[in-house]
Amino acid sequence: MICVQVPATVANLGPGFDCLGMALEFYNTIEVHEISSGLHIDVQGESAAIIPRDENNLVFRAAQRVFQQVGYRPTGLKFRIINNVPVGKGLGSSASAIVGGIIAANLLSGGNLRNKDLVSIAAELEGHPDNVAPAIIGGIVVSVPNDGDVKYIRLTSPPQLKCVVAVPDFHLSTKLAREVLPQQVSFNDAVFNIGRVALLVAALQQGDLSMLGVAMEDRLHQGCRSGLIPGMKKVMAAAKLAGARGVTLSGAGPTLIAFADSNLELIAQVMRDTFRQNGVNAKVFIINPSPVGARALHCK
Repeated sequence: MICVQVPATVANLGPGFDCLGMALEFYNTIEVHEISSGLHIDVQGESAAIIPRDENNLVFRAAQRVFQQVGYRPTGLKFRIINNVPVGKGLGSSASAIVGGIIAANLLSGGNLRNKDLVSIAAELEGHPDNVAPAIIGGIVVSVPNDGDVKYIRLTSPPQLKCVVAVPDFHLSTKLAREVLPQQVSFNDAVFNIGRVALLVAALQQGDLSMLGVAMEDRLHQGCRSGLIPGMKKVMAAAKLAGARGVTLSGAGPTLIAFADSNLELIAQVMRDTFRQNGVNAKVFIINPSPVGARALHCK
């Protein structure tokens, strides 16, 4: 049996739309072993009721993609998916499923694919690399598609950096969150985001969290999506007043994440309370960035 642990991820980190992502110490587990025939999928945990248990299952589809590439034909497959990352909340649930599927399939078929191959396959299936790259290699990752390949560089998270993660009790589809984005942006807004992304990468690399308030500002996507998330701007402002260094929409949302190095419980409380004041219940967690990506575990 193959067991793979895959971290949740936060994409964009504010201005780094579709090119920045970070792994979190919050994991799904994928177990798979080859059986004599057929397909059996068991799903447990968060969002289990809405996850397919047939050939439409994303873990299975990702595994099949690897088997096709390496020429491996399993006689049958049995999957056990232990889901902690909620679906449709902006924490990389689809990336986690894809990465779990491709890494499990790679190990089952002999482990012939390298990380760069796995990142390219995962990005092809996901449509962009910002979630899948940190899910595979951990840390903070800058990644860009390039002629059918993915170029990426991993950064180590500053040791003092913590994440306060506020997860609203409603789903927001990535499709809808992308439909509200403009087809064109102004030159000034493009320059604004380019500067913030450069500052953010430099600040994270040097561990200068004092820069995050400015570096995590964005004009490309968060303003457009704020209308889909009741109280979003107020929650972000309240978190900053409580001591957050920077606050961002996680991926397409609706989850919001505050980066901080102190006052964590206070930040968590005000984010929860401000969401509630705007008619939204939210679960709030304090989570560390994950220095490691997906990895094989000893199966019990």
